[in-house]
Amino acid sequence: MAHGEVKHDYHLLPPSPWPFVGSMSATVMFMGLVMWMKGLFGMPAGTWWLFAAGLAGVLYTMFGWWSDVIKESKAGDHTPVVSIGLRYGMIMFIASEVMFFVAWFWIFFEMALFHGHRTLSSIEEVRTAWATWPPAGIETVPAWNLPLVNTLILLLSGTTVTWAHHALQQGDRKGTKIGLILTIILGAIFTAVQAYEYHHILSHNYFFGAEDQANSGLYGSAFFMATGFHGFHVLIGTIFLAVCLLRLLRGGFTPQKHFGFEAAAWYWHFVDVVWLFLFAFIYVVFGGAGH
Repeated sequence: MAHGEVKHDYHLLPPSPWPFVGSMSATVMFMGLVMWMKGLFGMPAGTWWLFAAGLAGVLYTMFGWWSDVIKESKAGDHTPVVSIGLRYGMIMFIASEVMFFVAWFWIFFEMALFHGHRTLSSIEEVRTAWATWPPAGIETVPAWNLPLVNTLILLLSGTTVTWAHHALQQGDRKGTKIGLILTIILGAIFTAVQAYEYHHILSHNYFFGAEDQANSGLYGSAFFMATGFHGFHVLIGTIFLAVCLLRLLRGGFTPQKHFGFEAAAWYWHFVDVVWLFLFAFIYVVFGGAGH
């Protein structure tokens, strides 16, 4: 059906190669990850080229698929009904991400709040290992040093991305550009500080040095999974905002139609809120606030 002959508010998509290309690329990428880590198909561990090929395919799919979505928007296919569907889709995606982090918080809270129940064990080593949380011999990260700096950085970035969003709604493209640039810079600084913190933790053997404790690695594993996945989401959000900046510089977005940027702003606020919970509970309440 030609664009000028649309008789309803729904967008009927033409055949697209991206679902097939994306699924095949993801399959190759994860097989390559197994090959890289453990070896596969007679190839030794450390062989990374299959993973790189699959990752390239996934990135190509993301670029091509989202480019098509942008073209559909410019062609007028994103009616109010379609736009609502896009918003619902982003809301559901963020909700799934919330539950993803709930899982990591659950693991940490289960060990932090109920470690005392394990002291009822008849095995002396278990009673000793779970007598305290964090486990005895674990050197935690001081909450009021780098974690506090990163908290302030993310809170500030939340204000700059909101500034950019409101500027775009008012038609102030210069203000939008400045706000986006500042947010991207703050996101990059957060990532750099997080990387430095990880290097400091690993070089000083903070979490895995209590070899006499049976659960000494559990604290470090829970810490790195929760904060590491959050750091990965910050990196993804920074790339998301950088793409929005490139689209803005190329003339994209209007005060009426800018859902791509709006979705990026929602995602950025989501990583802000997750970090506040990480800082409050993993660093302060159950971490090294007293150091």
